[in-house]
Amino acid sequence: MKKLEDIEKSEPSGNAEMEWVSDAIAEMLRKLDLKYIAMNPGASYRGLHDSLVNYLGNRNPQMLLCLHEDHVVAIAHGYARVTDKPMGAIVHSNVGLMHGLLQIFNAWCGRVPIFLMGATGPVDAAERRPWVDWVHTAQDQGALLRHYTKWDDQPASVEATFEAMLRANQICRTAPQGPTYVCLDAGIQELPLDADTVLPDPARYQPGPLPEPGADTLADLTNMLMAAERPLFLMGRVSRNQEDWDRRIRLAEALGARVLTDLRVGAAFPTNHPLHGPPPLSHFPAESKAMIRRADVIVAFDCIDLGGAINLIEIEGPVTGKIVNCSVDSYSHNGWSKDHQVLPAVDLRVLVEPDAMIRPLLPLIEDAMAGCDKKWVDEVPIDRAAKPTAEGDLDRAITAPDVSRFIEQAREGRKFTLVRVGLGWASDLYDFYEPLDYLGYDGGGGLGSGPGMAIGAGLALRGTGRIPITLIGDGDFMQGATSLWTAAHYRIPALIVVINNRSNFNDEIHQAVVAKDRGRNVDNKWIGMRIDDPPLDLSAIAKGQGVEASGPVTRANQVAEALERAINVVESGAPYLMDLHVVPGYAAPLLTRARGGESTGTED
Repeated sequence: MKKLEDIEKSEPSGNAEMEWVSDAIAEMLRKLDLKYIAMNPGASYRGLHDSLVNYLGNRNPQMLLCLHEDHVVAIAHGYARVTDKPMGAIVHSNVGLMHGLLQIFNAWCGRVPIFLMGATGPVDAAERRPWVDWVHTAQDQGALLRHYTKWDDQPASVEATFEAMLRANQICRTAPQGPTYVCLDAGIQELPLDADTVLPDPARYQPGPLPEPGADTLADLTNMLMAAERPLFLMGRVSRNQEDWDRRIRLAEALGARVLTDLRVGAAFPTNHPLHGPPPLSHFPAESKAMIRRADVIVAFDCIDLGGAINLIEIEGPVTGKIVNCSVDSYSHNGWSKDHQVLPAVDLRVLVEPDAMIRPLLPLIEDAMAGCDKKWVDEVPIDRAAKPTAEGDLDRAITAPDVSRFIEQAREGRKFTLVRVGLGWASDLYDFYEPLDYLGYDGGGGLGSGPGMAIGAGLALRGTGRIPITLIGDGDFMQGATSLWTAAHYRIPALIVVINNRSNFNDEIHQAVVAKDRGRNVDNKWIGMRIDDPPLDLSAIAKGQGVEASGPVTRANQVAEALERAINVVESGAPYLMDLHVVPGYAAPLLTRARGGESTGTED
């Protein structure tokens, strides 16, 4: 099978000297160590496109052609979820940027770094072609995304472009990470390069080491934890680094602290560990709420919506423990987006990244705990019964828990990376053992990101021996379906499993809630929701883009064999799509009200 590196090799150019402004921009991209750039072509950056191909030879960075700007950004998002580093992405003019805005918002909410570039038509009106260059030129293109990017710029010279690229790279990699945007002038790209132009050295413009907590803060937190009888860690957005993962385990074990994790973010702590509480969900189940109310010191490591979670828990009883909030997320908060969530009341606020806090804290706690009894000694251990396998009568329809069971069984002897899981995922049937076992949701809850993120993660995981698996709904898949061509063309291994309930089922649940409140007919909840009549042929959509596919798989006794066939294809280095027809309903309840209503959608 052809390797990605051998695809779209450019022929040697008769003129590969750095002679144009766009050549210098391309050279700077190489110096920034961006290995790939996802893109959808457009005339606004035709100069840069030529330089990437005929000056750089389409290597370091290598362009990845996408069929939609949504996929451009989603692929970069998935790549960053694995690596904690930005991938390049280019969108065409105002029209391409507007296509990609939703996925930029998802990346912003997910706090993932993306080095995004675009271009506007010639700023000099005299250089614009009639009609098209005028409609593709905006006075302030960055205004379209300024509320949900960390920084943007539209430089007006080659020297200003260098500085903008260096600053964008520095800012997007600095915590809290996020997308940055540099908008190039189409006209400037095509100017001859001054022979005296010197490219700055990116090594002198790096983000720098993460700030660590001061000695007083470390002492305060150490004293709080040593005095605690029931310390609890709430793990949120943390790194994919194995050494950071190991330190988190050592810190919890040194104290005997209990740990809770969140399905909205990547794996942060082994869920099979004796100190881990109930399996992670997208909100805290009853057992976790009780544990939080019982804890006397709660350390939140960059949790999503800490304040909202505490408010919800206190409906059933006060949270009396001291709360420590370890996060730099507030540096990204603004007045337009409300992704900052509820402002939490805390007893100690630590403005550092979680893993930057744990590194100096761990030796202090290990020294202080030497010879001391561990905490939570009076607690009943979490019941960790053996996970049931999918046995018995399997000549039946597929349920949401079946999906978790069959993937767990197929994992034997392999390493899976779950890029995403569906809303129906059964966390109690599948544990996370390593930091790359699970990457989390998309951040903003916008549909259409799933397939692109699957491909970006697959790109980042090539050669690691890990098998990327993405589980998404049929609605999410259809909004991003044409990203599959990019996976097929560049031979990117990724398994996309569509949990196909033939509906926008999450919204059926909400319509049922409203109908019940109003004393109306709940049976009408499906209208305007069901994706059927005619049914979607998802396998045909995949095969039409060169991706192997199976399905619809409709019976539980067909899943294991179909899944094994799919995994074998991905192990060979190719993408694959599985269409699983699953009974509508969720393994765990979803929140349906701000004050705590829940539903699995199976009660009606």
